[in-house]
Amino acid sequence: MPAALIAGTLIYDLPGVTLEERSVDTPFGETLLYDIRGAESEIVFLPRHGLSHDTPPHKINYRANIKALEMLGVKRALAVNAVGSINQDVPPLDMVVLSDFLDFTSGREATFFDGGERGVKHVDMSEPYCPYLREHLLEAAPSYASTLHSRGVYVCTNGPRLESPAEIKMFAQLGGDVVGMTGLPEAVLAREANICYASVGFSINWAAGFQDTIEFTEDGEGLQRMKDDLLDLLLEVLVTTSDAECCHT
Repeated sequence: MPAALIAGTLIYDLPGVTLEERSVDTPFGETLLYDIRGAESEIVFLPRHGLSHDTPPHKINYRANIKALEMLGVKRALAVNAVGSINQDVPPLDMVVLSDFLDFTSGREATFFDGGERGVKHVDMSEPYCPYLREHLLEAAPSYASTLHSRGVYVCTNGPRLESPAEIKMFAQLGGDVVGMTGLPEAVLAREANICYASVGFSINWAAGFQDTIEFTEDGEGLQRMKDDLLDLLLEVLVTTSDAECCHT
């Protein structure tokens, strides 16, 4: 069975591999995926925004994306989220293995279980991200130069606007470490689809209120090194883990 790599802002291709487009028709719409040729195992690449970043976060068809992975037999998925830093201990150009989330999205189709023929199901999110995949990410991380924090609470906002300083202050008081726009309902849908899912956030800016204006990192060398480390780490974990050992619900 294939594994999946889900990516968003700033990651639209995978250096050193060939991507072969594949269209999957789901009950929730069509999704374009890409088979990774040249990887050591069968992996599909799912760019949330499209390769040209033409779909904003609140318009992503999360249900079609996750359903497509389920239809292909995916049981393990690693995701990447570009984030802003809320916690001083997680500065820009650091990465964090997400351990929990706060969902402030609205208006998104957030479940496969809408009642009627699809039924009703209440999934347990006591441990939102797969501990097996999180453990392997942390075990592999010392091989790379970029800093990877072992835990972090991800705040998901609706976008596409950025957050206000008062909102960021509130998120920090609630325990948030980083903020982004695409992690939900993706994580919940993966749980509903029995896909073991973990995500790494990589920070590209301080959130509103830390500086006079939001400044996205312009450290080209540092940003590229972080992206290279992140992609190598995720692909290594996807290759070295197995469906049989994963924690499917």
